Amino acid sequence: MTNLDQEVVTFILAGGQGRLNAITAERTVASVPFAGKYRVIDFTLSNCVNSGLFNIEVLTQYRPLSLHDHIRNGKPWGLDRLRGGVRLVSPYVGRQNKGWDRGTADALYQNMNDLLELQAATKTVLILGGDHVYKMDYGPMLEQHQATGADLTVGVVRMPVVQARRYGIVTVDDNKRVTDFVEKPEHAESNLVSMGIYVFRKEVLLERLIDDADDPESRHEFGGDVLPKMIAKGDKVLAYTFEGYWRDVGTLESYWQANMELLNENQGLQIYDRSWTIFTRSEERPPAVLGQDAKVDRSVISHGCQIKGQVVNSILSPGVVVEEGALVKDSIVMVDTVIGKNAVVNRSILDKAILVGENAVVGAEASDGKSALTIVGKRAVLPEGIKVGAGSKIGPGVAITDFDSLELAPGSEVEGKVLL
Repeated sequence: MTNLDQEVVTFILAGGQGRLNAITAERTVASVPFAGKYRVIDFTLSNCVNSGLFNIEVLTQYRPLSLHDHIRNGKPWGLDRLRGGVRLVSPYVGRQNKGWDRGTADALYQNMNDLLELQAATKTVLILGGDHVYKMDYGPMLEQHQATGADLTVGVVRMPVVQARRYGIVTVDDNKRVTDFVEKPEHAESNLVSMGIYVFRKEVLLERLIDDADDPESRHEFGGDVLPKMIAKGDKVLAYTFEGYWRDVGTLESYWQANMELLNENQGLQIYDRSWTIFTRSEERPPAVLGQDAKVDRSVISHGCQIKGQVVNSILSPGVVVEEGALVKDSIVMVDTVIGKNAVVNRSILDKAILVGENAVVGAEASDGKSALTIVGKRAVLPEGIKVGAGSKIGPGVAITDFDSLELAPGSEVEGKVLL
C-alpha cells in the first residue's frame, strides 16, 4: 500500500477511565505509566508512526489533562508537522449534541464534522483504542481491508477460551467473514477476541454512525452495537488475525500482569526491539544508581532511581527512591515515590509522588498466603510503622491524619478528608 498518510485517517479513543481504582482517579487509562518510563498511549501512537500513519486524532474525555500534557504537539513521535500530525479533541459545545460521549461509536459521531471534512483522497478510517499494549504494523491489515473490498475489517487475536470470555468474541467462516460477535459471553464459542481495532470504508462508517445515533436502544458502542448490526445487515465485515502480543490493561489485574510479563523475556512485550521503537515524552534525569548494599533481581529500574535497599521482580518508574533496608517485591512503583528505610512493599501498585514511611508494610500477605493487589493513589503519605493489609485501597492525596489506625485489615479502603 502506498501513501498511507493521505489515504488513511486514524482516530484513537483515549477517553476511558477503565477499572484501575485510585490509579485512574485523576487520569485516563491511556496516560497511566507502563513499563517504567512509558505511558499506555505511547504504544498505540508509536504503532501509528512506525506504520507510516501521521494523520491522527486522539479523542479524550475523562480527566484528559495528564494525557494532553504528555502528548502536547506530538514531537517525540514525529507528529509535530504542518500537514497531518496529531490533534487532541475533547467534548465541546457545538458538536452533534452538547453532552458527553455516550460510547465509543458516539465519540466518533460527535466528531462527524471532522470525518465529513476529510480530503477526497482519504478512503479509510482506522479506529484504535488507547488502553492496549502491543506492537503492530497496521499496514498488512489496511492492505487486506482494501484488497478484499471490506466495509469493515476487525482486528482479532487468539486467546485461550477460558480468558477469551472476558472480551468480545468474534466468530468467522472459512473466508474470514465475521458471522457473529458476542460481548463477554458466559461460554465462548470461539478463541478469537476483538482487539478494538476497526478499519472502515469512510462512507460506510458515516452511514453506520448516523444509524446508530438514531437508535434509542443503542449503547453507542462499536463492539456491542455497531458491529453486530453490520453483521445482521449483511455488510461485508472481515477479520484480520494479529499473531503478536496484545494486552488490554483496563483492569488492575491485567495492568499488573502485563507489567510483570515484561520481566520474562519469553512472555512479555519486547520493548528492546530497535526495529520498532516505542517513542515517549520523557524528561531528562540522571542515570539510576545502586548503593553498596543494594540488591536488584529481575526488575526494570528507570533513570533517576536511587536504590539502596532490595528490589525483586518489580517495575520502577523514573525518580523512585528505595532507602536502606527497604524491600520492594512483585510491585509497580511510579514516578518520584519514596520507600522509607526498612519498609516493605509487596504485590502493590503505588502511584507517583507517594511517601511510604520507615518500617511500613504495604501489601501485608494474608494468612492463607493469597495476596490481592494493594493500591496506593498519587501523592499519598503513609505513616511510619503502618501495616496495610493485602488488597487495600489508599486513595490519592491521603495524609497521615487520614489514618485512624496503624494496622489496616486486608481489603481496607482509606480516602482523604475533603478540606473546604
